[in-house]
Amino acid sequence: MRSGNAGAHNSGVSRIVIVGGGPGGYEAALVAAQHGASVTVIDRDGIGGSAVLTDCVPSKAMIAVTDVLGTVSDSSDLGITINNRPSADSHLGVDLGQVNARIRLMALAQSRDTRLRLERAGVHLLDGVGRLDGSGRVIATDPQSGRETAVSADTVLLATGARPRELSSAPVDGERILNWEQVYGLTETPEHLVVVGSGVTGAEFASAFRAMGSAVTLVSSRDQVLPGEDTDAAGVLEAAFARRGVSVLAKSRAKSVSRVGDQVIVELADGERIEATHCLMAVGSVPNTEGLGLETANVVTGPGGFIEVDGVSRTSAQTVYAAGDCTGVMMLASVAAMQGRIAMWHVLGQPVRPLELKQVSANIFTDPEIASVGYSQLEITSGAINAVGVTLPLRTNARAKMAGITDGFVKLFCRSGTRIVVGGVVVAPRASELIQSITLAVDQKLTVDQLAETFTVYPSLSGSIAEAARQLHQV
Repeated sequence: MRSGNAGAHNSGVSRIVIVGGGPGGYEAALVAAQHGASVTVIDRDGIGGSAVLTDCVPSKAMIAVTDVLGTVSDSSDLGITINNRPSADSHLGVDLGQVNARIRLMALAQSRDTRLRLERAGVHLLDGVGRLDGSGRVIATDPQSGRETAVSADTVLLATGARPRELSSAPVDGERILNWEQVYGLTETPEHLVVVGSGVTGAEFASAFRAMGSAVTLVSSRDQVLPGEDTDAAGVLEAAFARRGVSVLAKSRAKSVSRVGDQVIVELADGERIEATHCLMAVGSVPNTEGLGLETANVVTGPGGFIEVDGVSRTSAQTVYAAGDCTGVMMLASVAAMQGRIAMWHVLGQPVRPLELKQVSANIFTDPEIASVGYSQLEITSGAINAVGVTLPLRTNARAKMAGITDGFVKLFCRSGTRIVVGGVVVAPRASELIQSITLAVDQKLTVDQLAETFTVYPSLSGSIAEAARQLHQV
């Protein structure tokens, strides 16, 4: 390990500089501080990064509101009435201005809490823009004064995140044409929202805004919503969209988006024009890697400008690591955090297991939620792995019947010979919570027998996971 500054050199303390205070950065800082390193975090946007301030936390807070709306509006079959009228016939409103005001305050509070946690851990925080000056020094620039501070480092971790991709043919204005970071400035629910892009972000916001009462048109360039996800899961969501009135334009591509007064015009490649009040652009992300001085440290980037890393988050430069969305590796806050932790464990000589993406659980916060982990149905069908699976619809689950849940299923996969669990999909309310037991089974290489023999509460939705495991034992 290279020597640190004068004091650190004498004590053997490693100097670590982290550029970016999102999940990849702050989790890395906490691990490094825990193991006695001298840690400096340079951050320009606010501790927590986009995950806390403009992306994960705000969007899921908004979705939490729409979950309540959906639960109440779909509960008439349970005998619930509002003002003596069936809940499905009652008008449920939402004050989007109040919702967004709460979201912004909550995000700032979470950012402050995380900053305080870092300070208590002894992490030195610099507000500014960081850039590499070789592999052993970082320059922090104060965006207000332009003052530069040089910070020496034995190891640098880049965790600068990504931002919404913008198209010249659809210039965002933050009022009528928006990216997903700008929706929290809205004070009124859009009358008609066009969502361009049917990936995770597009599907989540289409689901949320429809629940809040907006007419929603989803423009999808592919033949299904959520391309690349489990086909059966996407089918359940598409059916739910159709039932709730979301208009999905499959195999359509937006050519341009323009604003005319208080309206937006979305022109499709086939010449069709859609008039709406708002448009949300959800067409991917761009890494925040420009101006980082990567060339000064010989850090290699790949397609799209994402920083290339190995399984322990190391870049092409031996003393420079990277974590999070700037690497393009499964762009999830949980993955960013784990990449940051792994980097620090590796740097500081701790036992470490390289990142294994097949052990990562992911969730799509639509209604219903879609969670998955491990090998997919497509990989099994194509022969990429010798495995078998079983699917159980939730409508046969006693707890689902009690709650009036009709959409969703549990799908479980295991190897044909050893019966080790290798993956699964859950489509259900709170699928993000239910997937954990399958993730644990995949991570610890449990067999379906072990999963089946584990007690589950009766009645519970998790009971379907154990039942799927029992059925796989019989295959």
